[in-house]
Amino acid sequence: MKKVVLPLCLSLLSFNLFAATPPGNDVTTKPDLYYLKNSQAPDSLALLPPPPEPGSILFANDQAMYEKGRLLRNTPRGKQAVEDANLAAGGIATAFSDAFGHPITAKEAPEIYKLLTNMIEDAGDLATRGAKEKYMRIRPFAFYGVPTCNTKEQDKLSTNGSYPSGHTSIGWASALILAEINPEAQDSILKRGYELGQSRVICGYHWQSDIDAARVVAAAVVATLHTNPAFQQQLQKAKAEFAQLKQK
Repeated sequence: MKKVVLPLCLSLLSFNLFAATPPGNDVTTKPDLYYLKNSQAPDSLALLPPPPEPGSILFANDQAMYEKGRLLRNTPRGKQAVEDANLAAGGIATAFSDAFGHPITAKEAPEIYKLLTNMIEDAGDLATRGAKEKYMRIRPFAFYGVPTCNTKEQDKLSTNGSYPSGHTSIGWASALILAEINPEAQDSILKRGYELGQSRVICGYHWQSDIDAARVVAAAVVATLHTNPAFQQQLQKAKAEFAQLKQK
């Protein structure tokens, strides 16, 4: 019980800190990381139900999936989960390159690369912010007092709500967009996007319900992005670029 009580107290403290801060960034402050304004993004708090309560059947499933994932940490799949934690500095593009069938780099596919990197925080921070800050759900590693598969992120993540998963939303949104650009590879692309979410469970960063909720948020933000002129313009450039790559 003591392991549970202390992190819960920390979560409440973190919630109060979040509540005292102004709304985060959007395209008006960081145009290279967003297409949308705060007012344009899907509201994850309105979109999602509350996270499962401890003691509920849904939370029991979260706990079972945590244990299942923990058993994979010392396997090749566990090593992949560690690598999947890095989505910054082109990490999301790198993660999808094999599934996409072509390297997605600033040099070899600059328009596709720009499209992905420019929507990272629309799908991550902006789309998940509302529910994260409201619920400030405790993360599995804090709940159990067990380290994640990559302890470098633990201090930062302990002050950030678990529900829904920002990494998963970014990964699933990216998969949906890449599958639109290259529909012939959609199965491998979507599978890779699914794996990125499950990697968060394996590492102990997130509960399974965080992951499931994030995929709903990702679909909502992709639909919203398709109404944004700047995104539409960049998407067309990405599609044209891929058509040229296919001919090489």
